[in-house]
Amino acid sequence: MSEARIRVALVDDQALFRAGIRMLVGSQPDLEFAGEAGDGLAGADLIERSWPDVVLMDIRMPVMDGIAATERVLGTAAERGVRAPRIIVLTTFDLDEAAARAIRGGASGFVLKDAEPEFLLAAIRTVHAGNAVIAPGATRELFEHFGPGRVERPASAPVAYGALTARERDIFLLAARGMSNAEIAAGEYLSEATVKTHISRILSKLTLRDRVQLVVYAFEHGLVG
Repeated sequence: MSEARIRVALVDDQALFRAGIRMLVGSQPDLEFAGEAGDGLAGADLIERSWPDVVLMDIRMPVMDGIAATERVLGTAAERGVRAPRIIVLTTFDLDEAAARAIRGGASGFVLKDAEPEFLLAAIRTVHAGNAVIAPGATRELFEHFGPGRVERPASAPVAYGALTARERDIFLLAARGMSNAEIAAGEYLSEATVKTHISRILSKLTLRDRVQLVVYAFEHGLVG
């Protein structure tokens, strides 16, 4: 028996963009298009009715924005006591602050709206598997937004960050710059399993859900750059 297809919903206020995504998702044998909506309120209603596996959520929309819609859906999941749909925020280079807010609100990652179709499809499968995803180049954009001179830096690193070991801090900084476990392992002469263990401990100590939140945490607290 073949595995169930990944059900994907789309919330975006641009009809032409929705049509393109609908065709893209429908062309994949392991994906199923689960519906679309043109604003955040209608999107939240759609999601709560159909409960898809993955949601592609625009940020700036009429009636209700994508951040509020994401928070509502995750709140509904908590009330129902069920796993929430994985939410991928659709953003552009000039919306990284909003993307960071969406990540804090519970989104599983963000993808640029002009991303290659293959990357978007890979992102859907990645978040469905329980991992996070960051758009290529978005780490650089976050640095430009949260980097020196752009925001007020904290006087000192957060207390929780001080609890990391020296090795954990090294790996934290590498992960914050968007490096994969394999890249960190190669550069630090460690096994990927060891890096994965360090990342898990770092996330636990900092009370972060995933690597995407780690990146946002690093830039917001001035720990990189």
